[in-house]
Amino acid sequence: MVIRMEQNKLRWEVPIIIPSYEPDEKLPGYLRDTGFQNIILVNDGSGEAYAHFFEEAKEVYGCVVLHHAVNQGKGRALKTAFNYCLREFCALPGVITADSDGQHSPECILACADELIAHPDCLILGCRCFEGKDVPARSEFGNKCTRIVMRYLTGITVSDTQTGLRGIPVSFMEELLMVKGERFEFETNMLLETKSRHIPILEVPIQTIYIEENKTSHFNPIKDSLKIYMIFGKFLFSSLSSSVVDLVLFSMLCFLMRDMRRGGITYITAATVFARILSALYNYLLNLKMVFQSDSPVKNTLPRYILLAVIQMSLSAFLVGRLYPLFGGAEVLVKIPVDILLFFLSFVIQREFVYANKR
Repeated sequence: MVIRMEQNKLRWEVPIIIPSYEPDEKLPGYLRDTGFQNIILVNDGSGEAYAHFFEEAKEVYGCVVLHHAVNQGKGRALKTAFNYCLREFCALPGVITADSDGQHSPECILACADELIAHPDCLILGCRCFEGKDVPARSEFGNKCTRIVMRYLTGITVSDTQTGLRGIPVSFMEELLMVKGERFEFETNMLLETKSRHIPILEVPIQTIYIEENKTSHFNPIKDSLKIYMIFGKFLFSSLSSSVVDLVLFSMLCFLMRDMRRGGITYITAATVFARILSALYNYLLNLKMVFQSDSPVKNTLPRYILLAVIQMSLSAFLVGRLYPLFGGAEVLVKIPVDILLFFLSFVIQREFVYANKR
């Protein structure tokens, strides 16, 4: 009984962080209905025209109000509040982040607080259901699209990638202060960090509340999810540029070794082998540092990369050799779809096996 009373008291004490930029009359109504003891409101450079909202929050509702002189973005506002909470509430299990537009009810915030208290090592996500006529089309499309892309590109499966209602444990909050991202992309980066740091994600179903079709939201579901799409863009650049490097090296080596011959090895064979080795090394390093940003040592990742490259090359040769007779002997027409399929498969294998961070 005593433990349950302590937990019930603690759920109301968990700090609630609310970043706010140019709020409207929904903010004071939202604060009036919450009942939480520790609300940290961040004025993200809203300007003098909105000062009365923050004064009311402080004087009437007892909020702690932190100020940015100019708008710096939601990510920076969250970091400002994280830093404050780590100094003032370090004994608590973590914080809850919520939006200022009234989308998150007190009941939903409490549900996330309870999960955070019960699982202080997990990232808690308050996840909305995106079905129904009241859900704005841009929100439904943006979330479904980003959800699919994130699952493929990062291996992270969550039902609501854009939710602002999150329970963040103290240990993770400390690490997030050093994570890149000053605006909405910070919330995407937060999800990406859970994978590299092996932090479990727990989902809490919440109400789907959209006021005036979410017109006051500053979030662009496509533009602000570019961080995820850029992972594949980098991988595509890495692959295409490696092909260019291979071709350039092959041409240069053919020019330099045209009159050379060692036994049965022609200059074309030698140029092909050396060019492929050097371009593969370039591709490996680019994927290691730029695409997957792996912390795993080279002694682990390089043998895996070589093994994958050999298997991928062998599969390509085997499949093209078996399939091209079925298509009238058109080797190139068969090789193109086979290599495209292996390209996408290679991305997943590199993400999950070759460059996976082992902690």
